[in-house]
Amino acid sequence: MSLPPFDDVVAEHGRTVLRVCWAVVGPVDAEDAWSETFLSALAAYPRLVAGSNVRAWLVTIAYRKAMDKLRSNQRAPIPIGMTLDRPFSDRELPDAELWAAVSALAPKQRGAVVAHYVGGLRYAEVAELLGTSETAARRSAADGIAALRKVISGEDSM
Repeated sequence: MSLPPFDDVVAEHGRTVLRVCWAVVGPVDAEDAWSETFLSALAAYPRLVAGSNVRAWLVTIAYRKAMDKLRSNQRAPIPIGMTLDRPFSDRELPDAELWAAVSALAPKQRGAVVAHYVGGLRYAEVAELLGTSETAARRSAADGIAALRKVISGEDSM
């Protein structure tokens, strides 16, 4: 069994990777993180073992690239007059309230929610991505979803 052409991988998993990037860094930097993800993936693709879970592999790369971008942005100065919210065209994006709630989650909760619910990873894969146990990954995802429900329902503000 051999790996499919990389173009097919991008076509099949591109939207999922973009959603993961968007959920971590927001609309302004999501496309940059997406590009960095696939550049890294392209370089490593020949070494990927046939039969590997390609989606989990890409979501892991995307999450790490997006977190790198997020950390980089937190250190960079923001020029005066720059707007941080620029919508994508032709993309399905969550509403602003949901994005604000996701971005306000604790890092482990955000990572677990994004990897499991947006990226579609199993909890064992989420645990590996976050460097925790599977139980801790489940707990982080559950706590993150509970916090999101509170914010969206208006019971609490983050």
